[in-house]
Amino acid sequence: MKLTILGCYSATPRTITNPTSQIIEINNQMFLIDCGEGTQVQLRKHKIKFSRINHIFISHLHGDHFYGLVGLISTFMLLNRQNDLHVYGPKGIKEVILLQLRLSNSFTGYGLYFHELTSKESQVVYEDDKVKVSTIPLQHRVYTNGFLFQEKPGDRKLNLGAVFNYEIDKCYYQKIKNGSDITLDDGRIIPNEKLTFDPTPTQSYAFCSDTKYDESIIPLIENVDVLYHESTFLEQDKDKTTHTMHATAIEAATIAKKANVGTLVLGHYSTRYGNIKLFKEEAKTVFENVLLGDDGKVFEFNK
Repeated sequence: MKLTILGCYSATPRTITNPTSQIIEINNQMFLIDCGEGTQVQLRKHKIKFSRINHIFISHLHGDHFYGLVGLISTFMLLNRQNDLHVYGPKGIKEVILLQLRLSNSFTGYGLYFHELTSKESQVVYEDDKVKVSTIPLQHRVYTNGFLFQEKPGDRKLNLGAVFNYEIDKCYYQKIKNGSDITLDDGRIIPNEKLTFDPTPTQSYAFCSDTKYDESIIPLIENVDVLYHESTFLEQDKDKTTHTMHATAIEAATIAKKANVGTLVLGHYSTRYGNIKLFKEEAKTVFENVLLGDDGKVFEFNK
């Protein structure tokens, strides 16, 4: 599982920082989460292939999380994209994007599909044979969702030594990898665990930005391998979280600890601070395994 932070600062883009956007790669699939201004520039800078992006997840309709979307959609058109593009986001995302395309007389030559979200309960929004994506309802000033990416278990791995020992025909290999026992010609039943090894352990990733401190998300993200949780403010400015409906680094760490996550990645920092290392220092007073997100950082996670 690989996480590329394209931007992780709040509010406005600057020459040295970018608003929220990131790429999560899980089970050889790539997903774009949020699309603030400058996202396509960051994609080029970090040599991420545009053609691999077929699913975009937008958390909410604040500009620093989706103002780069129409530009990216237009660039896909100019690059003669052929693959369908699916956008998942709050109700209104279709209207605002199509209005811009219509008024600029720009139309895509590829299939553009919007999946608008309105539910305040967690729901599965995307699923295939490798990955499932569910929403994480968040508490912010507008309707907002985080997203939980869960890798599905793969096939069991053949124990070739055992398979050869029992002289099992190759035509049964896929059946064995699917978990079935095998009956030999002499009537003996060979349990699957004698013929296979466990599949590669699955991984999971939870994206939670923007939100105030909210313990109701804990059951949804419990035991995830990696949690990205917004940490807009340091503790000295905790009073600002009430009206902005954001969180502090310590609050992010508290959620991580109570949810028993493997790793916490911090982000969505207010640009009022000159040193983001302070966010990690504060978070580590509550939760030990903390990584400091920053523009251009790439994290690889293995089990």
